Amino acid sequence: MVEVAIYAITPRNSRGRACREAPPVGRSEFQRDRDRIIHSTAFRRLEYKTQVFVNHEGDLFRTRLTHSLEVAQIARSVARNLRLNEDLVEAISLAHDLGHTPFGHAGQDALHDCMKAHGGFEHNLQSLRVVDLLEQRYAAFDGLNLCFETREGILKHCALKNARLLGDVGARFIKRQRPSLEAQLANVADEIAYNNHDVDDGLRSGLLTVEQLGSIGIFSRHMKEVRQEHPRIDARRLVHETVRRMIGTLVIDLTRQSEKNIKAHPLRSIDDVRAAPALIAFSPAIQREQQELKKFLSLNLYRHHQVARMTNKARRVVHDLFQAFFREPQLMPPQYHAAATADTARTVADYIAGMTDRYAIREYRRLFAVDEI
Repeated sequence: MVEVAIYAITPRNSRGRACREAPPVGRSEFQRDRDRIIHSTAFRRLEYKTQVFVNHEGDLFRTRLTHSLEVAQIARSVARNLRLNEDLVEAISLAHDLGHTPFGHAGQDALHDCMKAHGGFEHNLQSLRVVDLLEQRYAAFDGLNLCFETREGILKHCALKNARLLGDVGARFIKRQRPSLEAQLANVADEIAYNNHDVDDGLRSGLLTVEQLGSIGIFSRHMKEVRQEHPRIDARRLVHETVRRMIGTLVIDLTRQSEKNIKAHPLRSIDDVRAAPALIAFSPAIQREQQELKKFLSLNLYRHHQVARMTNKARRVVHDLFQAFFREPQLMPPQYHAAATADTARTVADYIAGMTDRYAIREYRRLFAVDEI
């Protein structure tokens, strides 16, 4: 492993775990975090939670699991070049979507609507709730007892009213400080992964066309390069090669611009990182191209009428499940009954957020379909 920079996170400058444990043998503290995340129930469920398409619509579309693995791969590559802690970056990347609901952002929006009168729902906050409380695997504590820096990286965004309730991990939102460079990197790697892989899935599904994307600078530029070098390339390989090169350009630009940003600030410690502006970033030109692509996907993929139909159904499923379980908590499995007595709405939100796409559909049929009686 490359020796990390003085401003990187290490087990020596880590704030440690809420519940003290003996140091791990044969692995670092952040490797332990990664391993606990991978072995968690919530991580396994990501295999059947989707990004844009519902799980049963096709076996080749990205799921939250494949997305998380892709984020980790991109983030580790950049972390090594910047001499950051690769193990911490990997742990954050693998855990960042653990709190996502079924049906992607449609499910999240629906659950937030249901929870407005009960504190709302934020998927980043839910991911932290999963690793701090909901995973129940260890004898000595609830949750996974992850290191502070891993937990901090998972909580990418947080409303101030919630940050005030989170103690040390919410303090940076109140103080308007930055998280570690590892956390910043995992966040940008997430953006690289979902933008480019949604292009691939959108083309694979037929909801986007190469002709449409030809008007988008970063896609058009790389597609022309591929066609010039391989004039007889077939359509499928053209897409793969174009997306591959787009990701390569983004990773290289992110590395170079971040190096420049770091050199422009006299970083001697993690405290200097927290006081500085965001340092893990694209160059202005590439950032503009990323925003252009993001806007295109919003208008042409996420709002496509076929996606809108799925989104409408997903919202109805989540809304109806919430109302049914909120009115009658005994409809939930027995392990939720005690918690529901103390806080019915939050317990119902925990139950629904933990569902996979297909489990949510199955629960909906069990509750509302006559032929399931």
